[in-house]
Amino acid sequence: MGVINNQRANEQGQLLPADSVDLSQPDNTELVRGAPLWFEALWYFFALPLLRSHLITSSWFRCNLLRLFGAKIGKGVYVKPGLRVKFPWYLEIGEHSWLGEDLWIDNLTHVKIEEHCCLSQGAYLCTGNHDWSSVNMRLICRTITCKRGSWVGAKAIIGPGVVVGAGAVICTGAVATKSVPDMEVHAGNPAQFVRYRQLRAEKTSSAHA
Repeated sequence: MGVINNQRANEQGQLLPADSVDLSQPDNTELVRGAPLWFEALWYFFALPLLRSHLITSSWFRCNLLRLFGAKIGKGVYVKPGLRVKFPWYLEIGEHSWLGEDLWIDNLTHVKIEEHCCLSQGAYLCTGNHDWSSVNMRLICRTITCKRGSWVGAKAIIGPGVVVGAGAVICTGAVATKSVPDMEVHAGNPAQFVRYRQLRAEKTSSAHA
């Protein structure tokens, strides 16, 4: 066992003790803020409180506020109160998608939500992580994509680099750290395959005179 550990240490480089961690000089070189400081400040201090306000019920207002700050929002998008967005200029939402109450899109880089997606209340999309093997916890930024017809359940967490496949479902409270294939239902922490999603045509009744 000692020989194996020594081999791993040599392959990975010198292993350092815990007191080597130094956060006084963080490495945020991957972070590209994407907008001037004044524009970002305008977003945080003026627009974001309006976006999150539960006193404003208009989805139309929220969509246009996001568009004003660079987001690409398709028609028919429905946005509930409490939405929190880090950088709206890195956000793209397709037509007829739903964003639930208190959804947090922590997008240090691009997040794409395709058409007819549902992101439920309290879900968290996190595009940033840290390299815990680095002494200064190097920041890592990775995009997130929710493909057409996918559903992210309430209080679910989507990690950096994850692609939620077309029609896929992330169940309530699940933690998805890896991409989910099309039409699969994943649950738990970490999120694991549960079943395939099966869609059925809804029966419609015709009115008779």
